[in-house]
Amino acid sequence: MLTEANEILNSAKNISVEMVRAAREIYSCKGRVVVVGLGKSGHVGRKISATLASLGTPSFFLHAAEAQHGDLGMVRSEDIGLFISNSGASSEIVALLPHFRRTGAKLIAITGSLVSPLAENADIVINAHVNNEGDPLNLAPMSSTTLELVLGDAVAVMVTILRGLKREDFALFHPGGTLGRKLLTRVRDLMGKGDNLPIVPEGVTVKDALFVITGKGYGATCITDSEGKLTGIFTDGDLRRLMERSGNDAFMTKIENAMTHNPKTISPDALAAEAVKIMENNEISVLIAVENGKPEGIIHIHELLKAGIA
Repeated sequence: MLTEANEILNSAKNISVEMVRAAREIYSCKGRVVVVGLGKSGHVGRKISATLASLGTPSFFLHAAEAQHGDLGMVRSEDIGLFISNSGASSEIVALLPHFRRTGAKLIAITGSLVSPLAENADIVINAHVNNEGDPLNLAPMSSTTLELVLGDAVAVMVTILRGLKREDFALFHPGGTLGRKLLTRVRDLMGKGDNLPIVPEGVTVKDALFVITGKGYGATCITDSEGKLTGIFTDGDLRRLMERSGNDAFMTKIENAMTHNPKTISPDALAAEAVKIMENNEISVLIAVENGKPEGIIHIHELLKAGIA
């Protein structure tokens, strides 16, 4: 482990302008980044390609052996070939170089040999040379593949900076993930609205309000004035506190005398994650979505949990 870490540190001390050039070429690419590899370097290439794609750079992996049997048809002149090979001399890798040259696609190499056929034919060469692989024989690809991966990730990071990628942009590429849900889901997408919105006007009794609360299943109801504007909320907790004070007379109390005034609210277009934050900070489980002063929906912490937001 320390051997691989040292090789990475040694490489970091000698970062060349070639990495910056590579990042700029990829950023300016009008096509796809075709990551080419074989063997262990091929496994690394698959990961680098996936990383680029997840950060907004169209990319796919091309297996060097399969490429010679028809897959080269996927390569276009506007693409960039990102070749990964420790020796830079594998026959399968070398055989693909003329095709990329004929198509006009730019070539970037991540290789451990600067005097290899790959390095000599590439437009940009990133040095991935290591002195010690880390195995007893110093033969098995260990430090070299680790360094290839780190260099590929570093280029991907540079491209991300050039793109000015934001968390919201990243979420668009990962809609099924936790981050995607948190950054894309709005309160409007989850809230109860229309016939599912518990709402009663001022003037009704607590008993009347309870029918609405139990019927809608949110453990609360919105209270509105004659213009339909939100004036308060009445919850299960408010009922318990009222009964402690008034006993059986609680049910005939006017709702405006029992409700919580100025309840916490949120915009229907706010992120659902913001609703979670408000609930946690105020130790509440229900939040009313308000637009132009009128209640448009209601959201419960259980719905946020079920959606994977909380």
